[in-house]
Amino acid sequence: MLPKYSHEIRDPIHVFIRLNSDERRVLDSPQFQRLRHIHQLAMSYLVYPGATHKRFEHALGTMELATKVFDVVTHPDNVRDQIRSLMPEISSPKDLMHWRCVLRMAALFHDIGHLPFSHAAEHELLPAGWDHERITVEIIKSEEMREIWIRMTPPLRAEDIAKIAVGRKINIDEHYTDWENILSEIIVGDAFGVDRMDYLLRDSLHTGVAYGRFDHHRLLDTIRILPPVPLPGETSDASKDPAIGVEEGGIHSAQALLLARYFMYSQVYFHPIRVIYDNHLIDFLSEWLPGGKFPVKPNELMKYTDTEVLNAISIASKAPSESGHYAAKRVVERKHFKRVYSLRQTDKEIYLHPGLAIRNALREEFGCNNVYHKAYTERVKSFDLSMLGSDGRITSEFAILESIPSIAYDFVFVAPEQEEKAAEWLDANREDILNKASQSQQEDDEEHDT
Repeated sequence: MLPKYSHEIRDPIHVFIRLNSDERRVLDSPQFQRLRHIHQLAMSYLVYPGATHKRFEHALGTMELATKVFDVVTHPDNVRDQIRSLMPEISSPKDLMHWRCVLRMAALFHDIGHLPFSHAAEHELLPAGWDHERITVEIIKSEEMREIWIRMTPPLRAEDIAKIAVGRKINIDEHYTDWENILSEIIVGDAFGVDRMDYLLRDSLHTGVAYGRFDHHRLLDTIRILPPVPLPGETSDASKDPAIGVEEGGIHSAQALLLARYFMYSQVYFHPIRVIYDNHLIDFLSEWLPGGKFPVKPNELMKYTDTEVLNAISIASKAPSESGHYAAKRVVERKHFKRVYSLRQTDKEIYLHPGLAIRNALREEFGCNNVYHKAYTERVKSFDLSMLGSDGRITSEFAILESIPSIAYDFVFVAPEQEEKAAEWLDANREDILNKASQSQQEDDEEHDT
């Protein structure tokens, strides 16, 4: 029997999100309420005016989707005998209800450690070895949250919630059972993680683009826990780890999800103006924050949200004596650096790192402070995508993945005061810059070989 929900929240994606009274107390905690003041898409609202939604509603949506997936994959009609033997928790109604609650809280808190403006400044403004996932674990295990977890019905362990919230890839020092690994994959899985499902749907809605939409209803109905599929050259018993997969009827929805991810990254998340505003934000914060870094202790980080940062940016933009004045002024007055170069495949055929060569040449000509270079290449494009065919056979759908391009960008920006001159100069000198860089690389390689 499923628990009774006594609270409901309207949501533009999922219509209603329901919670019981124990979960409502978690929702009302200062730790979770802080997410009301963290933008989901950093400063993307300066490009897409509707993108003002927050991590708060995304966390609720992730919990809703995680619950739906859990109820589908644990339904007796959808559980294969091989999976039932590997995961005794599925056969125990009491265990199922306990883990269902753990999963819901892990999904609700999976983003709790985000800094102001989410991912925008994470890598540059945290101490070495820290990221938002590690902070998430610290907050979930904090004394304040432990008191709330233990008062729930059934009582929950902070350690269980933390493991499921961030997953085995992040929590590499923790041992995960097959069951715990499946639950964490429901939230953070590369192929079918509900974190990704919700942010694609939600970000697409609020930015006003169609790229992130896919048939998530069909996909949710066809997700299953499947035995492992050996890779080419492996024996059938090479691995005993079950994984999240999809029935044959949902394969097109799965493909649409992966394509939606590619289009949202290439068209929205890596929009060049959003990228450069993130850079101006980092410049400001590195001057404004004590020591140039965010604190990592939960009680100290709680003091920082987008509200405090935006207020500081507003103050600094008006006073040259304030820390971060020039970066703040660019944000407030929309005098962001302008893009003068984007990656061209033909340029890579001349020199492997064209943006870097062009950045160096522009800096020599126009000054280091007037030129920014931002580049990203998806390191590994791998998704575990298993399909249960109508004949009962389980296969890996690698063909779908091979057709999706890798996500990458390579931008060079210049100060707006230099934009026209820099664009003209680059247009006249681009090929020469790349040829010289290529020649220099060849000479270095030859010298190294000798």
